[in-house]
Amino acid sequence: MFSKGKLVIFSAPSGSGKSTLVNHLLKEYPKLQFSISATSRAPRGEEKHGEHYYFLSPEEFRTRIEAAEFLEWEEVYEGTYYGTLRSEVSRIWDAGGHVAFDIDVVGGLNLKKHFGKRALAVYVKVASMEILEQRLRGRGTDSEEKIAQRLAKAEEESLREPEFDTVILNDDLDRACTEVSEVVGAFLNQ
Repeated sequence: MFSKGKLVIFSAPSGSGKSTLVNHLLKEYPKLQFSISATSRAPRGEEKHGEHYYFLSPEEFRTRIEAAEFLEWEEVYEGTYYGTLRSEVSRIWDAGGHVAFDIDVVGGLNLKKHFGKRALAVYVKVASMEILEQRLRGRGTDSEEKIAQRLAKAEEESLREPEFDTVILNDDLDRACTEVSEVVGAFLNQ
């Protein structure tokens, strides 16, 4: 079903900086292409359909689940689904690229389990929950209720850290970018 290619999976709680690290890698490694996830949540800020996410209604998301169009999916919050479309990985691999994911912890581990050694699962760690809370508040995109949900989920997700291939501490962005470039470069060149 899939041609040759690798996957680099970045997972972490919201606000950890995984998107910043993925964007750094996309500039550094031209063959690495971003996998656009599907979600049933509404766009935030300047997000665009087909660029940041594939925004689907909950009904359309469930229909695609039933049609087995997802490699992985999860109801992350009640009524809010996220998932990886099979067609997205095929699109990138068919073009001769490697796939980069910016995905929640459960989804990342599901992809790692599915693809095994073809995938590198990276957990991005924040120095403390206090710093994570500051980052979430600093984004200015979530309600107090949503921030509380994200922090509670982050506590749970941090328990899964040992299941990842490598952990990057994002307490100094320049150092984290250097470290992640070395780890991903070594994996892609294997």
